[in-house]
Amino acid sequence: MLFSLICHDIENGLELRQQTRPAHLAFLAEHDVCFAGPMLSDDESKPIGSIVVIDCKDLAEAKAIAAADPYNIAGLFQAVAVHPFKQVIPEASS
Repeated sequence: MLFSLICHDIENGLELRQQTRPAHLAFLAEHDVCFAGPMLSDDESKPIGSIVVIDCKDLAEAKAIAAADPYNIAGLFQAVAVHPFKQVIPEASS
């Protein structure tokens, strides 16, 4: 089942994000990530958070992955929301 992880960075978190990025990317590579990337400020000049869509067996696993993300452990995220996600476009293959 798919889950969305919507993560908002702390204010002025760019340096922490840059320092932690290699560990974050290595961590995500260990999981079944459908797509992921940073949310950007309105002027597109800096990241302000992350969106990850991940395939997990259940909500508890998705929440555990979000909690164990190196960005989260380092204190980059001020808020993390994890929700079931239904892909509509493009239509998912069965």
